Amino acid sequence: MERPLLPLRSALVFLMAVISGMTAGCLCWIAGEGVARGVLAGLAVVGLSVPFFDRLIAREAAGDPCGEVHEHG
Repeated sequence: MERPLLPLRSALVFLMAVISGMTAGCLCWIAGEGVARGVLAGLAVVGLSVPFFDRLIAREAAGDPCGEVHEHG
């Protein structure tokens, strides 16, 4: 059986980043800024949202919604 190209978590992070970028680009274009500025805004949002969603999912995957590290001892 072949392994997937990307783990599910990485695919989810990239998918949410692309959806965010497309939304921002479309909103910028609808606001009348033009296609070029919409594309640039969308690419900027994709670049900024990848680390955001990566940290957001990593924090929730650990089981602690606050992201705090608890020491047991």
